[in-house]
Amino acid sequence: MNKREGDACARKRKTEFALKSGEYVNKSSLVIEAFKVFQQELDTRHDKYERLVKLNRDITIESKRTIFLLHRVTSVPNIEEVLNEADVRLDGVRLKIGHIAEELGEDDLYQFHKAFMSGIQEYVEAVSFHHFIRHRTLISLEEINARLVFMRDEKMETKVCGKGLCSGACVLTFQVTPTDYLLGVADLTGELMRMCISSVGNGDVDTPFELSNFLRQIHDGFSYIGNMGPYEVSKKLHTLRQSLGKVEDACYTLRVRGSEIPKHMLADVFSNRATVFEEEDGAV
Repeated sequence: MNKREGDACARKRKTEFALKSGEYVNKSSLVIEAFKVFQQELDTRHDKYERLVKLNRDITIESKRTIFLLHRVTSVPNIEEVLNEADVRLDGVRLKIGHIAEELGEDDLYQFHKAFMSGIQEYVEAVSFHHFIRHRTLISLEEINARLVFMRDEKMETKVCGKGLCSGACVLTFQVTPTDYLLGVADLTGELMRMCISSVGNGDVDTPFELSNFLRQIHDGFSYIGNMGPYEVSKKLHTLRQSLGKVEDACYTLRVRGSEIPKHMLADVFSNRATVFEEEDGAV
């Protein structure tokens, strides 16, 4: 290496060091100012995303607790008391969804959808389970969204408007997406299958046949969608078929061998058959 090449390498090292140390950076330049704005926007976005993740966690937990509570209807004499308690819990979940609506503000919902979609799907599962127990029908997406209307009081606190009916003071709304609704309904079938087994264990031999008809209607609806819908929905179809198969197997056993098996042993028999059914289905 000659002297000229050595001086060039030295200048290059000096320039790189200066750039790393910020010696040559003009902090008042338009480019630096623009990047400061970008940094602030990204920090604000990340902070909002983290707050939405925390709300999602709370919504998921409370929705699961509501589902566990609703499963008690198969073993308690006063079903209405359980449903009223679940109503109170669901109001609390809706209030947290109102906080999501408040956080989103004018932002596009799909920018932060991944942060809270699992909690919304769990809420759909809980509210549809509650609706089925009380009305024996499937709640619609419009009915769910009608209850996700919120208002602010004088203290700027978000409150749920009862049944979607409120005055012009309503300033916040949250819309469950069709995909989240379908995924929540698909998860509902698993809870209905568990309700079927619990009902039989408590001597109720009519509920399984009612659940079987209802699950067939849901299965037919999802079959119409098929592979034309969102990718996540097609994945849920396999689990839905498993739940329907277990309920139909329980109905078959009740119809054919119901008189041979004592009622206090029915739950154990169906649980064992469900396990065998699941193993055989997984082996195919």
